[in-house]
Amino acid sequence: MAGGRLRAIGHGPYRCGYAPGMDSRRLLRTSATALAAAGLILTGCSGGSDAAAPRTTAPASASASASSSEAPKLKKYYDQKLKWRDCGVEGFQCATLRAPLDYAKPDGEEVELAVSRIKATGPGKRLGSLLVNPGGPGGSAVGYLQGYAGIGYPAPVRARYDMVAVDPRGVARSEPVECLTGPQMDTYTQVDQTPDDTAEINGLSAAFKDFAAGCAKKSGQVLPHVSTVETARDMDILRAVLGDEKLTYVGASYGTFLGATYAELFPDRVGRLVLDGAMDPSLSALDLNRDQTGGFETSFRAFAADCIRKPDCPLGTESVAAAGAAMKKFFRDVDAAPLPTGESRALGESLATTGVIAAMYDEGAWPQLREALSRAKDGDGSGLLALADSYYEREPDGTYANLMFANAAVNCLDLPPAFTGPADVEKAVPSFEKASPIFGEGLAWAALNCTYWPTPPTGHPHRIAAEGAAPILVVGTTRDPATPYHWAQSLAEQLSSGTLLTYEGDGHTAYGRGSDCIDTAVNTYLLEGTPPADGKRCS
Repeated sequence: MAGGRLRAIGHGPYRCGYAPGMDSRRLLRTSATALAAAGLILTGCSGGSDAAAPRTTAPASASASASSSEAPKLKKYYDQKLKWRDCGVEGFQCATLRAPLDYAKPDGEEVELAVSRIKATGPGKRLGSLLVNPGGPGGSAVGYLQGYAGIGYPAPVRARYDMVAVDPRGVARSEPVECLTGPQMDTYTQVDQTPDDTAEINGLSAAFKDFAAGCAKKSGQVLPHVSTVETARDMDILRAVLGDEKLTYVGASYGTFLGATYAELFPDRVGRLVLDGAMDPSLSALDLNRDQTGGFETSFRAFAADCIRKPDCPLGTESVAAAGAAMKKFFRDVDAAPLPTGESRALGESLATTGVIAAMYDEGAWPQLREALSRAKDGDGSGLLALADSYYEREPDGTYANLMFANAAVNCLDLPPAFTGPADVEKAVPSFEKASPIFGEGLAWAALNCTYWPTPPTGHPHRIAAEGAAPILVVGTTRDPATPYHWAQSLAEQLSSGTLLTYEGDGHTAYGRGSDCIDTAVNTYLLEGTPPADGKRCS
């Protein structure tokens, strides 16, 4: 469903980054929400125990990377030559990057990572490569580049940079994590995310266990090696292979955590980094999930305020509070009596919640949500099902993209789980409902997914300072549903060279979404290296 460092929604956390099927510019991790999205969990938004208190030191797995990245045993990776070929997509080239599966064993197994680029168009002197990542975790950076960034980024930026993307390990074209078949995912996304009794709690737990077991069975070799730290190290190999002394990068949502991790590992190799829709690496999985829950509540209230001004608002025209009550009642109603959709899958509470949350990522989707809710009010759940399917990247033939699987794999490796078992969730539900009366209960239970993960976590929450790095631009949106604004404030404060740029508005992420003020500030930074004044605000 939705995300934060982001976890997937459905059964598991929501992701941070983008709302699938709407605008692949916005991929991020999200914390647990509906079971269906258990695959999309953000590391930060992921479920994690409160016992994992924020720390001020880097993860052990990260500590050796900067000093050893060009050690003799890694030299063959840093010295490799990419063999570019035509992608079959006009203007784009593709190649394969090799990296060690396990950086502790560089002479062992390798992973092959899909890379794509589109060369600088000119005029003007080429500035090097600009690496982009849309978030997730689990979003295809290659798909994002070829579908949007490589042709949709501002022309002055594309003129001066080769636009480049690499699918992170475990994602899309790069040794993708696989877990369930299409029919199994259909079942998984429909499991009740607000269990009412012991039987339903056991059913939800069993669904999470089956999901984890499927990942272990199908992707056991790669599963322990899809952490953000390892992906950041892959990015440094790519930087060197591309011939760039410094990394220039734009990361959205979860991509901000990836970018901040890179800066922590390789501060002397930081060029111009834009972290848009920022995550806070110092928070535990529990806090991330709960914060993200509050972010969706904020976004829903903005949607409701817009909706009630329209005479045909399906949630009524009385007040935002009344619209929220109507939304909550609707979820209870479809939990008790799912709606027909014109196909074999009925619209129950889990899929309905995912559909609503999917539309929170972009205010441009609000008209679609109003129409879907109106149809649901008339007994037709097909509109909300379509929104949920777009979130899960479910194809018309019933197959699913790898997004949800990779989302869970990365999130559950990056942070200790939010909960040790169902009893912990029951204790936490009131705090989640305080954060969001509408989504709180479901998102609390969604954060249970990493509890049963077959691979132990290798990361922990900690502050990232990246001492010695060049200026890093952090962008935050005041009513961002998936990465709450205070996360951007916190990350900018943690980074020794962080500069905060604020967009006062709705939606997930800000760059390239219609604000001339934001776009001008980011473009100036990318082209001239000059960040805006710290604290600059745009609307």
